[in-house]
Amino acid sequence: MMRPMKLAGDYVLFGNGALEYLKGINGKKALIVISGGSIERSGYLKIIQDYLNEAGIESKVFRGVEPDPSIQTVLKGAEEMKKFEPDWIIGLGGGSAMDAAKAMWIFYEHPQFKTLEDIAAPNVIPPLRNKAKMICIPTTSGSASEVSRSIVISDPEKHIKVGIGNMEMMPDIALLEPGITASMPEHITADTGIDALTHALEAYVSNRANDLSDTLAEKAAIEIFKYLPLACRHGEELLYREKMQNFSMIAGIAFTNVSLGIVHSMAHTVGGKYGVAHGLADGIILPYIVEYNMQSEEAKKKYDNLAKILGGKDFAEMVRNLNKELNIPANLKEVINNDEDFEKNLEYLATIAKNDGCTKTNPVIPDVEGFKELFKKAYYGK
Repeated sequence: MMRPMKLAGDYVLFGNGALEYLKGINGKKALIVISGGSIERSGYLKIIQDYLNEAGIESKVFRGVEPDPSIQTVLKGAEEMKKFEPDWIIGLGGGSAMDAAKAMWIFYEHPQFKTLEDIAAPNVIPPLRNKAKMICIPTTSGSASEVSRSIVISDPEKHIKVGIGNMEMMPDIALLEPGITASMPEHITADTGIDALTHALEAYVSNRANDLSDTLAEKAAIEIFKYLPLACRHGEELLYREKMQNFSMIAGIAFTNVSLGIVHSMAHTVGGKYGVAHGLADGIILPYIVEYNMQSEEAKKKYDNLAKILGGKDFAEMVRNLNKELNIPANLKEVINNDEDFEKNLEYLATIAKNDGCTKTNPVIPDVEGFKELFKKAYYGK
């Protein structure tokens, strides 16, 4: 049976001036969740707070979300929410800040939950929005958390990352202001952008893919291929920033409905174990999985279609060439560089990846031995 599709929350606003929407929202208090100080230095945090003030909304800032948001930080933020009692929660930042804000929202709305396990599968997220609604404002172009039902939360004490998906976590409002991404350094632009490309490609070949998701994913993949190198080389050009922001969001709408694949299963796993940044891990692993997925006739047909549209023949090789252009390493060894530990943990890595929620929608589903071979290829570059 076809799964129901949800294309966003209440509103998605994009382009110059999107943030001005905040001047017209109704409410009393907003808690803004951010990572570091870059959003403050850019002046955009003040702009957002000024707009909220104009709407008659008192705002407070929760700072310090890590690049991989931890359950400890999430619980701390939820406690702040319980004290402040906001009716709006604003995730402002990259995927980490937005994911953390969405996770805090769950614990704020449902104080009976105390641990990461309480909200992870097979448990189901109860209805939200009894206390607050969610706005997400991305400062990077990659995670698409602003239009997704998904979050990834880590437990550094257990060296794991847990992906959680539920349509309740689809933000109510997404505001995409291109200027807010203009200060991103080139390597962050590359890493987050290749994450967006991975979202588009995995949604495109997902075993849940359909005509609507294909329309979104194919267009997103083509345009990200075009605009990501330009955004990296000419970060000050707002047209390129806007295009990356928009097509990252479109890829997000696709994958939040038809899910992802084993690039993400493996990236979640090496990120949890070795602290490899998520987008970077995606980019390194992606060409190996494109090759692997060619075993599926339907996936091969779709990859060949993309290659033809983009003016090439071998799509895996095109991804490798894009990675070179973006200075993304060719293998995991370049970022982990611990052969002994990698080999010792290979069974563990393969088992965790096999059990990841993204695995079941890959067009070809490996067993644990298959994952071990894929990890070795991605690690050694074979």
